[in-house]
Amino acid sequence: MAAVVGSRDLRRPAVVALQTPAVAACYYVSGRLGLLRELVVEGSVVTPIWPPTGVSVACLLIFGLRCWPGIALGAFFVILSLTSPSPWAFGVLAGNTVAPVVGYLLLRRTGFRTDLARLRDGLALVFLGAFTAMLISSTTGAGILLATGRLEWPGFWAVWLAWWVGDAMGVLIVTPVLLLLSRVRPPLRLSRWKEASGLALIVCCVVPLTSHSSVSLLFLVYPLLIWAALRFQLAGSMLCALFASVMTTVAATDRAGPFERLTRVEVMIKLQAFNGAMALTALILSAVITEQIHTRRSVERACQELVEVLEHLTAGESADGRGPLEDSGIRRKQDE
Repeated sequence: MAAVVGSRDLRRPAVVALQTPAVAACYYVSGRLGLLRELVVEGSVVTPIWPPTGVSVACLLIFGLRCWPGIALGAFFVILSLTSPSPWAFGVLAGNTVAPVVGYLLLRRTGFRTDLARLRDGLALVFLGAFTAMLISSTTGAGILLATGRLEWPGFWAVWLAWWVGDAMGVLIVTPVLLLLSRVRPPLRLSRWKEASGLALIVCCVVPLTSHSSVSLLFLVYPLLIWAALRFQLAGSMLCALFASVMTTVAATDRAGPFERLTRVEVMIKLQAFNGAMALTALILSAVITEQIHTRRSVERACQELVEVLEHLTAGESADGRGPLEDSGIRRKQDE
């Protein structure tokens, strides 16, 4: 036993040493991807979706609190790729590190389950992991821009809102997908692969059309989202939402389709409203459907167990046709 404990103690620092650069690399890569599409709000550059927040929350939920140095290291490299190190840059680094850690602690306090199979898990991720925790990063970032003179006071709330929504969207869209991928185990069950292929083909054709059409057709995404949630729960709805969000963000930053004649502020509002509503619909609808499926299976299992008990009682009847209750009544009379 001592040898086993000793080997575990030696293994833990090695695991942490490997996890830290891995998490940092994932954070940095997702940050560079997020910076490919930017919006300018009040002279400040913001991203409509900031994937590193989703990566950070997912890593904390999967690996635990010990991976926070990797988040800080990844955030440092992202900031270093944009500007030179300075005190205000380290303030942004602190805000980007503390926000997902606080989100993780809030989720853990509520008994959050990473399978997102309950409605309470979906609501917790939305209101605690995304909306509440990301107030820290947005307030810190916008406050530092204001304090350093890079942002004027009249534009503070617009930049703060854009920063907060971008960070929250990263959690709502990226975190569920990463949690889903972390639970994938071979062999994969492909019982409805034909329907899945058909749905994927339709999504790949309809979503680019709706996001780049001059006619406002973004509402056509929702029937596909509902179909994916009804038939494939979290896996279908969140992958569909992720693809739709990416395509719509590309159209918005290119000022194409329904975003062509809008101002910068109007583009941000329309894009973030669509992404937020879509992510909420996908996450909560899939959680409700999954919870109902689990409840139905529990009821079916209980009914099956009841049938087995009744069959066992029926098999225990006496040969003359008297059941256990009749036999007990006869024995009671004999005792009297």
